[in-house]
This record gives sequence, C-alpha cells and structure tokens, in this order.
Amino acid sequence: MSSTTIFGSASLLTLALSGTDTLEVTLTHPATPPAGFVGFWQNADGSVRLCLAEDGSFEGRVAGRRRAARGTYHPEGAGVLLRDESGLRTPVNRAADGLEMAGHQLFKVR
Repeated sequence: MSSTTIFGSASLLTLALSGTDTLEVTLTHPATPPAGFVGFWQNADGSVRLCLAEDGSFEGRVAGRRRAARGTYHPEGAGVLLRDESGLRTPVNRAADGLEMAGHQLFKVR
C-alpha cells in the first residue's frame, strides 16, 4: 500500500526547518492582458458568453451546458489563453470585429 503526499518535498522541508508553523507564500498574478480584452463578450445570438476580468480571471457560458467555465487567463501572443478549473486551455484571439474563441466570433457588449 502506498501513501500520497499533497505537499512537495521542498514545501515540507521549508516547514520543518523554518521553526514556525506558518509559511509565507507569494502568489503571482497574471500579467496585464492586452489592451481591449477586459470586458463582457458574446456571440451574435448570445449562446456563447465570456467575461474577462481585470484580475486575470474569466467566466464563460455556452448555451446547453449545465456549468459555467471559470478560471484564469494569461497573455499569449497577441491574444490570451484561457485555462479553466479542469485544466482545459482555450486560445482567444483578435478577430475583425471582436474576438475569436473556439470558432465563435464574439462581440463586446456595451
């Protein structure tokens, strides 16, 4: 029978050798998204919606799906890369009149 540790060995050693019961962790926030990406976007019939927040988080909805997609996004090339809670990655790029995501043309909602 094997056991699994949820901490990496470096984390455990830091805790053991630090002489304290707390550990400071520095979280890095995603770099600022390219200009014009933050906001609420949807396709022409409203069946695909995407909200890109200033803090690097996103939420998306697709008609017919029970759960919303949530996660973070990071700049990639001239666009952004979404990474949802399951680890799925989806590129979002500029298109002629808005954004293109997974074959959907998205327009900014004002």
